[in-house]
Amino acid sequence: MNDVYGLILAGGLARRLGGVDKGLIEVAGEPILARPLRRLAPQCAGVALNANGDPARFSSFSIPVVPDDIPGFAGPLAGVLAGLDHVAAAAPHISFMVSVPADTPFIPLDLVACLRGAVTEGARIAVAGSGGRDHHAVALWPVAAREELRRALVDEDLRKVSGFIGRYPNAVVEWPTEPYDPFFNVNRPEDVAEAEKIASL
Repeated sequence: MNDVYGLILAGGLARRLGGVDKGLIEVAGEPILARPLRRLAPQCAGVALNANGDPARFSSFSIPVVPDDIPGFAGPLAGVLAGLDHVAAAAPHISFMVSVPADTPFIPLDLVACLRGAVTEGARIAVAGSGGRDHHAVALWPVAAREELRRALVDEDLRKVSGFIGRYPNAVVEWPTEPYDPFFNVNRPEDVAEAEKIASL
């Protein structure tokens, strides 16, 4: 979609996986990050990666790498803000940004269209849902909300994604969980094996 930019969130500490870059863990012979990127890119006007540290480790993906501007690993909201700032500077004609975590390799191919369709005059933010859970890091954000988000992070020390989203009219779009949950994410070593199984379907 011409008015939606994509952001893959890879700025976390990955404590449950020993602090490694989750996006670079291999699933079925390729880094996990390659999968959400391949699925998201055709749905968006452009895609960037939110990651901290040396950006060179992601050079093979040939997309912009934007680090957090908020110090101290402030969580996914800091990544969202970094992405919104990037979109505002690099693509000022674009109104929305969709965020997905790097460790979510099977995002739907209709993610952007469905979330974009859910944003109406009554809803500012659209969130993905499946299996009775809302996946707040998989969401469509208005670029115009970036200063509000900056104030929440800097002045209020807000860290919960759901806490920020809950301040605004929002919509949840549900996806089925069969044959697999499209928002399955790799958090623990055993999840890598499960991702391998899904990738073989």
